[in-house]
Amino acid sequence: MLNNINMETIIEAKNIFISQFPFALWETLYVTLLSTIFAIIIGLPLGVILVVGEERGIAPLPKWIMKLLNIIINLLRSIPFLILMILVFPFTRLIIGTAVGTVASIVPLTIAAFPFVARLCESSIREVSSDTIEMAQSLGASPMQIITTVMIGEALPSLVSNMTIALTTILGYTAMSGIIGGGGLGKIAINYGYYRYKYLIMLLAVIFLIILVELFQTLGTKLSTKIDKRQK
Repeated sequence: MLNNINMETIIEAKNIFISQFPFALWETLYVTLLSTIFAIIIGLPLGVILVVGEERGIAPLPKWIMKLLNIIINLLRSIPFLILMILVFPFTRLIIGTAVGTVASIVPLTIAAFPFVARLCESSIREVSSDTIEMAQSLGASPMQIITTVMIGEALPSLVSNMTIALTTILGYTAMSGIIGGGGLGKIAINYGYYRYKYLIMLLAVIFLIILVELFQTLGTKLSTKIDKRQK
Protein backbone atom coordinates (compact mmCIF):
# COMPACT_ATOMS: atom_id res chain seq x y z
CA MET A 1 0.00 0.00 0.00
CA LEU A 2 2.78 2.41 0.91
CA ASN A 3 5.32 1.12 -1.62
CA ASN A 4 4.58 3.88 -4.11
CA ILE A 5 5.33 6.76 -1.74
CA ASN A 6 7.66 9.31 -3.31
CA MET A 7 8.69 12.88 -2.61
CA GLU A 8 5.73 14.27 -4.55
CA THR A 9 3.35 12.17 -2.45
CA ILE A 10 4.99 13.36 0.76
CA ILE A 11 4.78 17.02 -0.30
CA GLU A 12 1.11 16.60 -1.22
CA ALA A 13 0.40 14.93 2.13
CA LYS A 14 2.22 17.75 3.92
CA ASN A 15 0.13 20.41 2.16
CA ILE A 16 -3.12 18.61 2.92
CA PHE A 17 -2.01 18.07 6.51
CA ILE A 18 -1.34 21.80 6.99
CA SER A 19 -4.44 23.04 5.17
CA GLN A 20 -7.10 20.54 6.23
CA PHE A 21 -6.09 18.58 9.33
CA PRO A 22 -6.44 21.38 11.94
CA PHE A 23 -10.08 22.07 11.01
CA ALA A 24 -10.79 18.34 10.60
CA LEU A 25 -9.41 17.74 14.09
CA TRP A 26 -11.66 20.47 15.47
CA GLU A 27 -14.69 19.01 13.68
CA THR A 28 -13.95 15.56 15.08
CA LEU A 29 -13.65 16.88 18.64
CA TYR A 30 -16.77 19.04 18.24
CA VAL A 31 -18.96 16.23 16.91
CA THR A 32 -17.59 13.60 19.32
CA LEU A 33 -17.99 15.68 22.47
CA LEU A 34 -21.41 17.06 21.54
CA SER A 35 -22.74 13.63 20.58
CA THR A 36 -21.39 12.18 23.82
CA ILE A 37 -23.07 14.91 25.87
CA PHE A 38 -26.42 14.32 24.17
CA ALA A 39 -26.03 10.54 24.54
CA ILE A 40 -25.36 10.93 28.28
CA ILE A 41 -28.32 13.31 28.70
CA ILE A 42 -30.60 10.64 27.21
CA GLY A 43 -28.77 7.47 28.26
CA LEU A 44 -28.04 8.22 31.93
CA PRO A 45 -31.71 8.65 32.96
CA LEU A 46 -32.61 5.53 30.97
CA GLY A 47 -29.87 3.58 32.72
CA VAL A 48 -31.20 4.73 36.08
CA ILE A 49 -34.78 3.81 35.13
CA LEU A 50 -33.68 0.31 34.07
CA VAL A 51 -32.47 -0.26 37.63
CA VAL A 52 -34.89 1.65 39.87
CA GLY A 53 -37.95 0.76 37.78
CA GLU A 54 -37.57 -2.98 38.28
CA GLU A 55 -40.11 -4.94 40.28
CA ARG A 56 -37.82 -4.86 43.33
CA GLY A 57 -36.39 -1.42 42.59
CA ILE A 58 -36.88 1.67 44.69
CA ALA A 59 -39.45 3.09 42.26
CA PRO A 60 -41.07 0.17 40.40
CA LEU A 61 -42.67 0.91 37.04
CA PRO A 62 -45.29 -1.11 35.15
CA LYS A 63 -43.77 -4.19 33.57
CA TRP A 64 -44.87 -3.21 30.07
CA ILE A 65 -42.94 0.07 30.31
CA MET A 66 -39.78 -1.71 31.42
CA LYS A 67 -40.17 -4.32 28.71
CA LEU A 68 -40.72 -1.63 26.07
CA LEU A 69 -37.62 0.29 27.17
CA ASN A 70 -35.49 -2.84 27.01
CA ILE A 71 -36.81 -3.72 23.55
CA ILE A 72 -36.10 -0.21 22.19
CA ILE A 73 -32.60 -0.12 23.66
CA ASN A 74 -31.74 -3.62 22.44
CA LEU A 75 -33.19 -2.90 19.00
CA LEU A 76 -31.17 0.30 18.51
CA ARG A 77 -28.01 -1.37 19.77
CA SER A 78 -28.39 -4.22 17.30
CA ILE A 79 -28.49 -2.00 14.19
CA PRO A 80 -25.07 -1.43 12.58
CA PHE A 81 -24.14 2.25 12.60
CA LEU A 82 -23.84 2.59 8.83
CA ILE A 83 -27.38 1.26 8.38
CA LEU A 84 -28.69 3.36 11.26
CA MET A 85 -27.36 6.54 9.63
CA ILE A 86 -29.45 5.81 6.54
CA LEU A 87 -32.55 4.81 8.52
CA VAL A 88 -32.62 8.08 10.47
CA PHE A 89 -32.18 10.31 7.39
CA PRO A 90 -35.81 11.55 7.61
CA PHE A 91 -35.51 12.26 11.34
CA THR A 92 -32.17 14.02 10.85
CA ARG A 93 -33.62 16.11 8.03
CA LEU A 94 -36.59 17.00 10.24
CA ILE A 95 -34.35 18.25 13.06
CA ILE A 96 -31.39 19.77 11.22
CA GLY A 97 -32.91 20.53 7.82
CA THR A 98 -30.47 18.27 6.01
CA ALA A 99 -29.37 14.65 6.32
CA VAL A 100 -25.74 15.23 5.34
CA GLY A 101 -22.92 17.30 6.78
CA THR A 102 -21.00 17.62 10.02
CA VAL A 103 -23.84 18.93 12.18
CA ALA A 104 -26.30 16.42 10.71
CA SER A 105 -24.01 13.54 11.72
CA ILE A 106 -24.61 14.39 15.40
CA VAL A 107 -28.16 13.02 15.19
CA PRO A 108 -27.33 9.44 14.12
CA LEU A 109 -24.28 9.47 16.41
CA THR A 110 -26.48 10.33 19.38
CA ILE A 111 -29.15 7.78 18.44
CA ALA A 112 -26.49 5.09 18.05
CA ALA A 113 -24.74 6.00 21.29
CA PHE A 114 -27.48 6.62 23.85
CA PRO A 115 -28.64 2.95 24.08
CA PHE A 116 -25.00 1.95 24.60
CA VAL A 117 -24.63 4.64 27.27
CA ALA A 118 -27.87 3.48 28.93
CA ARG A 119 -26.53 -0.07 29.29
CA LEU A 120 -23.19 1.18 30.59
CA CYS A 121 -24.95 3.36 33.17
CA GLU A 122 -27.19 0.47 34.15
CA SER A 123 -24.13 -1.71 34.68
CA SER A 124 -22.40 0.94 36.81
CA ILE A 125 -25.44 1.58 39.00
CA ARG A 126 -25.96 -2.13 39.59
CA GLU A 127 -22.50 -2.22 41.16
CA VAL A 128 -23.74 -0.09 44.07
CA SER A 129 -24.22 -2.24 47.16
CA SER A 130 -27.83 -2.99 48.04
CA ASP A 131 -26.88 -2.54 51.71
CA THR A 132 -25.96 1.07 51.03
CA ILE A 133 -29.32 1.68 49.34
CA GLU A 134 -31.22 -0.02 52.15
CA MET A 135 -29.36 2.09 54.71
CA ALA A 136 -30.38 5.27 52.88
CA GLN A 137 -34.00 4.06 52.79
CA SER A 138 -33.94 3.33 56.53
CA LEU A 139 -32.73 6.89 57.14
CA GLY A 140 -35.78 8.23 55.34
CA ALA A 141 -34.15 9.28 52.05
CA SER A 142 -36.57 9.81 49.17
CA PRO A 143 -36.19 7.82 45.94
CA MET A 144 -34.77 10.88 44.18
CA GLN A 145 -32.24 11.43 46.98
CA ILE A 146 -31.22 7.79 46.78
CA ILE A 147 -30.80 8.02 43.00
CA THR A 148 -28.79 11.24 42.95
CA THR A 149 -26.77 10.87 46.15
CA VAL A 150 -26.38 7.15 46.73
CA MET A 151 -26.67 5.41 43.37
CA ILE A 152 -25.05 7.94 41.07
CA GLY A 153 -22.72 9.20 43.79
CA GLU A 154 -21.38 5.74 44.64
CA ALA A 155 -21.26 4.66 41.00
CA LEU A 156 -19.52 7.84 39.81
CA PRO A 157 -16.01 6.34 39.29
CA SER A 158 -17.49 3.46 37.30
CA LEU A 159 -19.72 5.89 35.39
CA VAL A 160 -16.75 8.04 34.43
CA SER A 161 -14.84 4.97 33.29
CA ASN A 162 -17.77 3.72 31.22
CA MET A 163 -18.44 7.16 29.73
CA THR A 164 -14.83 7.16 28.58
CA ILE A 165 -15.55 3.92 26.76
CA ALA A 166 -18.63 5.54 25.21
CA LEU A 167 -16.60 8.58 24.18
CA THR A 168 -13.98 6.52 22.38
CA THR A 169 -16.71 4.42 20.73
CA ILE A 170 -18.44 7.55 19.43
CA LEU A 171 -15.06 8.79 18.18
CA GLY A 172 -14.85 5.63 16.10
CA TYR A 173 -18.37 6.21 14.79
CA THR A 174 -17.41 9.73 13.62
CA ALA A 175 -14.95 8.17 11.19
CA MET A 176 -17.79 6.21 9.58
CA SER A 177 -19.99 9.31 9.45
CA GLY A 178 -17.67 10.65 6.76
CA ILE A 179 -19.64 8.48 4.34
CA ILE A 180 -22.68 10.78 4.71
CA GLY A 181 -20.57 13.91 4.45
CA GLY A 182 -19.77 14.23 8.12
CA GLY A 183 -16.62 16.25 8.54
CA GLY A 184 -13.53 15.56 10.54
CA LEU A 185 -10.71 13.07 10.28
CA GLY A 186 -13.06 10.35 9.06
CA LYS A 187 -14.02 12.41 6.03
CA ILE A 188 -10.35 12.96 5.15
CA ALA A 189 -9.59 9.26 5.54
CA ILE A 190 -12.51 8.25 3.32
CA ASN A 191 -12.12 10.98 0.69
CA TYR A 192 -8.38 10.57 0.22
CA GLY A 193 -7.77 6.98 1.31
CA TYR A 194 -10.83 5.21 -0.08
CA TYR A 195 -11.85 7.31 -3.07
CA ARG A 196 -8.45 8.62 -4.24
CA TYR A 197 -6.10 5.88 -2.99
CA LYS A 198 -3.88 8.40 -1.19
CA TYR A 199 -3.00 6.02 1.61
CA LEU A 200 -0.41 8.21 3.30
CA ILE A 201 -3.06 10.83 4.06
CA MET A 202 -5.42 8.13 5.30
CA LEU A 203 -2.66 6.79 7.54
CA LEU A 204 -2.12 10.25 9.04
CA ALA A 205 -5.85 10.52 9.78
CA VAL A 206 -5.83 7.10 11.44
CA ILE A 207 -2.81 8.04 13.55
CA PHE A 208 -4.61 11.17 14.77
CA LEU A 209 -7.69 9.09 15.66
CA ILE A 210 -5.50 6.68 17.64
CA ILE A 211 -3.88 9.59 19.48
CA LEU A 212 -7.30 11.00 20.37
CA VAL A 213 -8.46 7.61 21.68
CA GLU A 214 -5.34 7.31 23.83
CA LEU A 215 -5.80 10.88 25.11
CA PHE A 216 -9.46 10.39 26.03
CA GLN A 217 -8.76 7.03 27.65
CA THR A 218 -5.88 8.39 29.71
CA LEU A 219 -7.86 11.41 30.92
CA GLY A 220 -10.89 9.28 31.71
CA THR A 221 -8.86 6.74 33.67
CA LYS A 222 -7.12 9.47 35.69
CA LEU A 223 -10.42 11.20 36.49
CA SER A 224 -12.07 7.93 37.47
CA THR A 225 -9.16 7.06 39.77
CA LYS A 226 -9.13 10.53 41.29
CA ILE A 227 -12.79 10.48 42.34
CA ASP A 228 -12.77 6.83 43.47
CA LYS A 229 -13.05 6.87 47.26
CA ARG A 230 -11.65 3.34 47.43
CA GLN A 231 -8.34 4.62 46.08
CA LYS A 232 -7.95 7.11 48.95
